[in-house]
Amino acid sequence: MRRPDDANTSADALGVVPARYGSTRYPGKPLVAIAGKPMIQHVWERARAARRLGAVVVATDDDRIRRVVEGFGGEVMMTSPDHASGTDRLAEVARARAASIYVNIQGDEPLLEPADLDTLVAGMESDPGLGMGTLAVPIGDPREAQDPNVVKAVCDATGRALYFSRAPIPYPRNPPAPDAGARGRSGYLRHIGLYAYRRDVLLAFAGWPPTALEQTEGLEQLRAMEHGVTIRVFTARGTYLAVDTPEDRIRVESAMSAVAKGG
Repeated sequence: MRRPDDANTSADALGVVPARYGSTRYPGKPLVAIAGKPMIQHVWERARAARRLGAVVVATDDDRIRRVVEGFGGEVMMTSPDHASGTDRLAEVARARAASIYVNIQGDEPLLEPADLDTLVAGMESDPGLGMGTLAVPIGDPREAQDPNVVKAVCDATGRALYFSRAPIPYPRNPPAPDAGARGRSGYLRHIGLYAYRRDVLLAFAGWPPTALEQTEGLEQLRAMEHGVTIRVFTARGTYLAVDTPEDRIRVESAMSAVAKGG
């Protein structure tokens, strides 16, 4: 992944990778080694390859993460340890550093596709009416839609989000028979949790208390929708395998090895 020339980047778009050391399921996961590099380095390098981000900064409250990021040449901003979410950490960065668009880049997505970040920023820049943008991919196997850990998105004809849910939506009133060849045509969209925000929307979002739908589903983006924020869902082209457990790390490392071998 080659970093493009400065002339091809947007100074008005800032990529932010919120990173915390503590994790209930996988403590210290930003620094876990994958294919010889800490995971946070994979994410930072892939984000830096995006053409439409003027800069990429890691936002953390942990000196261990700061030292590692600075060691590989990354930029770090130390933030409060009291933040409840990565979005709150992102908002602290936005208060200190001016940009028109902020992209919240998940620190546990080491297979992040730089072109998808460009799609997010380009979409926001082309439509001033959008408050937020995010990503989704089609779900090929309808059985995946039954998993509550897989967040589903439903959009209107223009790609604007109607709802996000852990439930299998849209609900098929007349589902096809199991052997009807539905694989690859399920109609479901899997939400990828990378977001682009306009600055005013981000700062307002961080000031709103959790809403009823957000608390019911455990999905932060529903807070924005309940406040009338328009979210556009763009189609992601990359492969996304989030690292939440040691087993996920092994899967990602195998995927990277396959790509390196041309498999």
